Amino acid sequence: MSDALSRDNVARCAWVGSDPLMRTYHDTEWGQRVHDETRLFEKLCLEGFQAGLSWRTVLTKRASFRTAYDGFDPELIAAYSAQDVALRAADKALIRQHAKHAAVVQNAQAYLGLRNTGGSLNALVFATYDPHRPRPKHEADIAVSTPASTALAKTLKQRGFVFVGPVTMYALMQACGAVNDHVERCATSVSQQ
Repeated sequence: MSDALSRDNVARCAWVGSDPLMRTYHDTEWGQRVHDETRLFEKLCLEGFQAGLSWRTVLTKRASFRTAYDGFDPELIAAYSAQDVALRAADKALIRQHAKHAAVVQNAQAYLGLRNTGGSLNALVFATYDPHRPRPKHEADIAVSTPASTALAKTLKQRGFVFVGPVTMYALMQACGAVNDHVERCATSVSQQ
C-alpha cells in the first residue's frame, strides 16, 4: 500500500492501513507540533507503553489512560504510591505491565526535577527541530532511531527518566512533530506553528 491511495482516495503514510482509528490519528494528530508540557509528558508515557506493542493498542486505551493518570498531570502522578501503581497495573482497561506503570510515576518525578531546574521537555524534544528538513520519499527512508533521538534518550536517562530508549524517543519525536516523517506522497498537511 506504500504507493496506493486509501479507500477514500487520499494518499497517506503506509502504516495507517485501512483502520479508521489509525487514519484519524494520522490525519489529525501524528506529526502535528505539540509544545504543551503536559501533552508532551503524556506522549512520552504512552510511547513507553507502546514499546513492544502496536500503537493501535495504546490508542484504543488512551482515554482510559488519561482517566487513570489524572490527565497525565505530573504533579499528581509523582505522588502516586506503590498501591496506586499496582491498581493501574491490574486494570483491564489499561496495558497490564507493572514496570511500565511504575515508569510513569518515576518519569513524573523526573519531569518535576527537570522543571525545577529550569528545564522543559519541549526544549529537549525540539532541540534539533529543523523546519527545512526534507520529508522522506518512501517509508523505507524513515529511520527507527537517529543521533538526535539517541541524544534525547541519553539526556532523559541522565535526568532519571526510564522507558526512553532511542527508538521510543524517535517515535515521540515523530508523534509530536519534532520531525516530519509524513512521506512525500502523503497528503496530510503538517502544521508549521
